[in-house]
Amino acid sequence: MDIREVLAANLKRLRRARRLSQEELAHRAKIDRTYISSLERCRYAAGIDVVDSLARVLGVEAADLLTRPSGDKKMRS
Repeated sequence: MDIREVLAANLKRLRRARRLSQEELAHRAKIDRTYISSLERCRYAAGIDVVDSLARVLGVEAADLLTRPSGDKKMRS
C-alpha cells in the first residue's frame, strides 16, 4: 500500500466514522469538495498543510492519517 492509498483509506474511514460528507469535511477544512474526493480516490497527493487541516477537522493527529494499517506488509523505511 503506497502512502496515497494509506491517506485515502484513513481519510475515508475517519470521515465516515464521524458521519461527515465530503462536502461538510471540505467546508470545515476550507478545501474544495472535489479535492477531498480526489484524495479518497488516490488521484492527488496532499501537501502537509492539507493533511494537517483535515486531521484537525477529524480530531486526530496528522500522523494518524498517514499510519499504515497493522496488516500492511510493505516495508517501512
